[in-house]
Amino acid sequence: MEIRLLYISQSGNTRAFVQRLTTFAAEQGQVTFTPVEISDATPDDFETTPYYAFVPTYLDGGNGIDNGVKETLTNALGEYLDYGNNGRHILGVIGSGNKNFNIQYTLTANRYADKYNVPMLADFELRGMPQDVTRIYDILLQHLTDKNLL
Repeated sequence: MEIRLLYISQSGNTRAFVQRLTTFAAEQGQVTFTPVEISDATPDDFETTPYYAFVPTYLDGGNGIDNGVKETLTNALGEYLDYGNNGRHILGVIGSGNKNFNIQYTLTANRYADKYNVPMLADFELRGMPQDVTRIYDILLQHLTDKNLL
C-alpha cells in the first residue's frame, strides 16, 4: 500500500527525516511512503487517499500558552490541508521542533491534530535520530494496521 507523507520543511530538518523514513520503509517492504513536500509554490490539489502530515513548529511571537501564538512558515501546509476536502483524509500528525523551546516544542503539530481531529502520533527533535526513524515507522505501521489499511 502507498501512503503519502505530506510535510513542510524550511530548515531541511523535516525533509531529511521524511526522506530517511521513506528509505527505511522501502527497505522493510511492508508499506510504501511517498513524500510530498508542500510549499508556497505547491499548486492546490485534491487529496483522495489517506495520508500523514509532518508538521514542524516555527513561531514568530507569542508563547502559545498565555499570550497567543503567531505561527510562521507552516501556513502553506495548513492552506493545502484546508483546500477542498483534503483535511478529511489525514490519518494523523507527526510533530517536530526543538526541545529547547519547552512547551512550544510540538505546539504547531498539536494544533493541527486538534484542528483536524486526528491523533498526534509521534514527535522527533530537529532531524531526528536513527532510533526515531524506526520508532515512528513502527508507530505508523501499527496505526495503519489498526485502521485496517494494511
